Amino acid sequence: MTNQTGTRTTTGTLIVKGTVALIAALLLFAPFLFQDVRSLEVAARICIFIVLVASFDLLIGYTGIVSFAHTMFFGFGAYGAAILLKQMGPGWTPVLLGAVAGVAVSIVFAVAIGLLSLRVKAIFFAMITLAAASVVLVLASQLSHLTGGEDGITYKAPDLFKPATKLLTDADGKVLKVFGVRMNGKLAAYYFVFASCLVLFLVMLRFTVSPVGTVLKAIRENEARAEAIGYRVVAYRTFVFCLSAAIASLAGTVYAVWLKYTGPDTALSFAIMIDILLMVVIGGMGTMWGAVIGAVLLTLAQYYLRDLMGAASAALEGVPILPELTAPDRWLFWLGIIFILLVYFFPKGIAGTAMEKGARS
Repeated sequence: MTNQTGTRTTTGTLIVKGTVALIAALLLFAPFLFQDVRSLEVAARICIFIVLVASFDLLIGYTGIVSFAHTMFFGFGAYGAAILLKQMGPGWTPVLLGAVAGVAVSIVFAVAIGLLSLRVKAIFFAMITLAAASVVLVLASQLSHLTGGEDGITYKAPDLFKPATKLLTDADGKVLKVFGVRMNGKLAAYYFVFASCLVLFLVMLRFTVSPVGTVLKAIRENEARAEAIGYRVVAYRTFVFCLSAAIASLAGTVYAVWLKYTGPDTALSFAIMIDILLMVVIGGMGTMWGAVIGAVLLTLAQYYLRDLMGAASAALEGVPILPELTAPDRWLFWLGIIFILLVYFFPKGIAGTAMEKGARS
């Protein structure tokens, strides 16, 4: 029975990991598989949100910390790069300095919030982080001389990422095409996003199986017992809060370089926090693999569900009621229905439920 359980557990895990590997392969070759501009934007957003959701999963899934300030750290990284790129001009120096500044500010805020608040109960800590994020959002909107206010900041990315940059040329000096894809700066920008996000995700994945990651799981399961055997719970929680904040900040910097625009709606909006929460729940908390699945599913739904419903409405024309129910304007209604069904049939998220069923069956 032990062997059977072990085999099935491995099988369930392999299915999830195989799905994640397939997603990674699709993202790797996305510029060649999906050659329209919109698809490339979606692929880049998926890469960014995989890191953002995974870093949030370090808090809520592995440590049991509920925070609503994750977009605040994301915004610090994005605004750090955006402000310096605007003031210093395109180049790698402002990108690196912006990344360092964003991480530094994020860690300072994380330490302050962590040391002051992690001793209180979960709901009170969540409210404190929500208040902090709200204050930063208001400041970003009001400090228009620095942040651009509600209009945000538009700037230029490093020269390597300009669409006019020629990575490879043919004999005539024209941009070389490989499988119909132009080897230009836009392609370089996408692979900068993909490579950066891959490295950050692998770092988090390695952290979860480290001795510190094991302690965090023990704190999540039974905080009193972990403290009784000698672990400093507040110190560990503050550390993981800082790590999560730093990674979210770096994701913000990468997104700022890709988007070439940073504003409250793209970096600090509470809607982004809602998306992160939904992605974590859909994928599965405490699995890390769930971040990949949740980010992919919700992002694809946000970008393509409306189109699918438009096609369905047109196909059902002449049928009573159904064309109105499937009208593109009702895509949020159906997104909510899909989310409810996912939570009902996958109570621990898609990855979490699949791995648990493999262990128990």
